[in-house]
Parts: sequence; structure tokens; C-alpha cells
Amino acid sequence: MSLATEDLLRLNVLLANNIEAIRIDEQTMTVHGLAGEQEAAVHLNPNCRADQYLRRVREVLSSHVLGSPGGYPVFLQRWTRMGQARQSQLEKLLLLGEPEAVIAVAGSPDLSDDIARRVWWTMPTSDIARRMLEREAVVRGEMGPVLAAHLVEHLPFEDDPLAVITTVRLVLQPGLIDAGTRQRIWSGGTHRNAYHIGFLEAVPDDLPDPVPARPDLEQWRPVLAALAAEGNAMAGFLARLLDVPGQTFLAVSQELLENPVNHDSAAALLNAIGRYFRPVHGQAPALRDVQAIVAACGKLDHPDATGLVAACPGLEAEAIATLTLAQASEALIVEILAKTSASGTLLRRKLDPVIQPLLAQYAALRGGAYAPARRRGRF
Repeated sequence: MSLATEDLLRLNVLLANNIEAIRIDEQTMTVHGLAGEQEAAVHLNPNCRADQYLRRVREVLSSHVLGSPGGYPVFLQRWTRMGQARQSQLEKLLLLGEPEAVIAVAGSPDLSDDIARRVWWTMPTSDIARRMLEREAVVRGEMGPVLAAHLVEHLPFEDDPLAVITTVRLVLQPGLIDAGTRQRIWSGGTHRNAYHIGFLEAVPDDLPDPVPARPDLEQWRPVLAALAAEGNAMAGFLARLLDVPGQTFLAVSQELLENPVNHDSAAALLNAIGRYFRPVHGQAPALRDVQAIVAACGKLDHPDATGLVAACPGLEAEAIATLTLAQASEALIVEILAKTSASGTLLRRKLDPVIQPLLAQYAALRGGAYAPARRRGRF
């Protein structure tokens, strides 16, 4: 059984009008088309079950766009064989009325700002916005602020901690939100730890509410600068770590480390800490046991660390701490998380064997100023 004659005629007229994107409202049985600033709609008149009729509608669209009724699955096979998606291919995907095709376009590395506009008209959801804000062309285009505004508006209603962290990281990209919005999001981290983890991922050296540099920084600054000029990466990193940016990062991440709320945020926090310190080590974590890591790093078996300590014996504890925290990652707690569904205070107790040795490194980097400041967060 084919489509109703009037529906087939209207769809052909729709497709002949330089349509840029198509979406299908399955609830109202309506096909919508976008042409520039204009929209058109075809109200369907099914002559069989709704799901069967919609499948036939998509076959008609696919035959017109791709020359085959196979639709998105067949197109995907061709796309994969070709190895990449050209812009013309992405445009075709948006004419199939297939949600999965729209999702594929949103995640394409070849996504342009104009195609992002069409995608957003077709499927304006937070997940789609996050996917598209991963692309620099979209961030720098007209759609970037539009997508960011949507994500900020819906952020208070987002329950998934990883989605919250990703959202905050993405909207903090340059040019997407204003200073007032940025401060409001930061303030929301008082009750939702995931907000601040997003800041740690996005702008680790430009966090709001900066804290002072370590009091003894001026004592070490000249020698650290000299070592950094000679190519000692640890010296340059430590100079920043003892200054306002680094001390602020340590203050914020320490507070979060003291108050793990759930599995996802705890894992994301350790990954953020490891990424921040990774430049001093240059290698991915090799060990999963925190005590073994502390012991290995305590040997200072690293050329930059050896040179640093030789020139600044008083910074040996700091050198060990930077090497240790460079090995931080979710791998340190994955076995613990696999055995418990705990959250909040109970989760903190479960993670203490990992957290306490890390907090000891924080104390060394903050000049022995470790004083737990417990607070409660939602997620």
C-alpha cells in the first residue's frame, strides 16, 4: 500500500521548494520543512497504522533525496565506506526525517554554522546543543551563543552530573556567555559540585573568586623563572601553581575532593586534577594504587624534578606532590566505585583511602594549609 495520493503530491511539492531540513511530528502526523526563514507543513492522512505510514513517508523522502528507499541505514553504509562526510552529505541527512540522521550530523567533525542552524531547527534538544558546541565552527559562528543560551536556561533542570559538567565546560568557551551569566553559574556550584568541576575542566587557571598567591612565592620566583627559561617544565608549572591561578585551582579542587557527592562527579574531578598536573609528567597514569604512586613519585625519578630540587631543596615536597597529582585519574577509584552504590558522606568514607593521600599532596602545595572545609552539595 502506498501513500495517500494527496500526501504524495504535497510531499513532492514540499521537496521541490528548496527545502533545507525536514522534521516529522509523529504525534500530529505532520511533516515540517524549512526553507530559509520560512516553514511549510504537510498534514498527513494515513490509510494504515501510523507507524507503517510514517515508514512509507520516510521511504518517499529517501527515494527523493538519496535515490533509494533504504533511508539512513543505507546512506550510513555508503558514508562509512567513503571515510568522511562532505557538507553535501550532511545536508542530505537532514532531509530524511530520521532522528538518528540528525544526531549523526550534530556530531560530525565537518559541521558548519549554517548546518548547525538547520540541525537546531530540526531537533532543539540539550544533547544536540552539547554535541554541536564541541565544534569550533559552531562556537565561533552565530549558533554558538544561541545554543549556549539554551543550555544555560535548562542547566538548573539537568539531573545527570556528567551532563551538567559537560554543559558548564562547553558554555564557558570564549564568546558564548557574558560575565554575569558566568558568575551565576559559578555561584550555583555552592549547592551543585558538578558546576565547579565544569569550571575546573574549562578554565582551570581563570576561576572566579581567586585566592592569594602562596606567601613564599617571591622567595622562589627568581630561581623558578631561571630554571623555566632553561627548559625545566616543572619549574614553570610550579611558579604558576604557587601563584594566584594555581592556588585558586588547588583551593577549589580541594574542597570538591573533600566532599565527593556521587560516582560520576568523583571520577570527573580526579580526571580534571590529573589533566591539570599532567604537563609536569608528560605521561598517562601508569599505576592504580595511590600508595604505590606516592612511593614512586617520592623517588623524584624525573629529570625536571631532580634539577628543581637541586636548585631549590626547600621545594622537594612540592615536586613530589606535583608528580603525584599528575597521576590522578578515575582509575584510582574505579574498583571502589564498582563495589558500592554509596553517595555523599558514605561515599567519602569509602574513598578516604584514596582521598587522604591526595589531600596530603595538596597540603604540601598550599604551604601546609590543609584545613578540611566540609560542605554539602547535591551533585
